Formats: sequence, C-alpha cells, structure tokens
Amino acid sequence: MRNFIISLLLLPLIEVVIFLLAGNLIGITETLFIAIGTGILGGILLKKQGLKAIRNVQAQLNQGMMPGDAILDSFCVLIGGFLLVFPGFLTDIVGAIILFPPTRRIGKNLLMRGIQRKLQKKNRVTIIH
Repeated sequence: MRNFIISLLLLPLIEVVIFLLAGNLIGITETLFIAIGTGILGGILLKKQGLKAIRNVQAQLNQGMMPGDAILDSFCVLIGGFLLVFPGFLTDIVGAIILFPPTRRIGKNLLMRGIQRKLQKKNRVTIIH
C-alpha cells in the first residue's frame, strides 16, 4: 500500500515533466490536441469495451456460469478507460495497452496471479481454473 501511495504522488509529477518535454519537442498546441484526443478516445473505448464486457458478464450469468474471467475483463476495461481519460502520456499508454484485447489478456493474467499470491499468503483460499 505504501508503494501505491508513493506512485500516486509521483505520477502527476512524471506526467507534468513528460508534458513539458512533449511541448518543447512537438509544440504546445499539438501536445494539447493529443491530450484532448486521447481523452475523447478513452471515453469512446471505455463505453464500447465496457458495454461489451458487461454483456459478457450477463451472458455468462444467464448460462449459469460463474463470470470470473468476464469480471476481470470488465475490471481491466474500467481501469484502462479511466487511465485514458486522465490527461497524461504515461497513463494514456498504459490505458491503451490495457484496453487493447490481446494485451489485456496479459494484464488479466498478471492480475490473477497477484490475487492468487495474496490469497495464498493468507492460506485461506485456493483458486482453481
């Protein structure tokens, strides 16, 4: 939790530095257009991918299946979309990677491993896929 808070505090500083560097390199107007454009794109992708993920959860529930993978997918879409909506190049890159379905699978696998490690440390739950 401590590393998360430190990262959360450092992220805006890193984004400002990247904005300043991009403004010097490609120009302030272009940098602002890119930031606004990725925010709009993030909102569109969040809506499209989010609705698709919600439909997958509903379809699996209607079939009587536990929608574990679909819920992880929805969580990744939510995080990726929010990262794209926030201004900043670093968050945009990470958000796009999370929203892109082939790379989202990698993120879901990492997330699942992290959850499994946390649960196994407590020796309470074993996850079987």
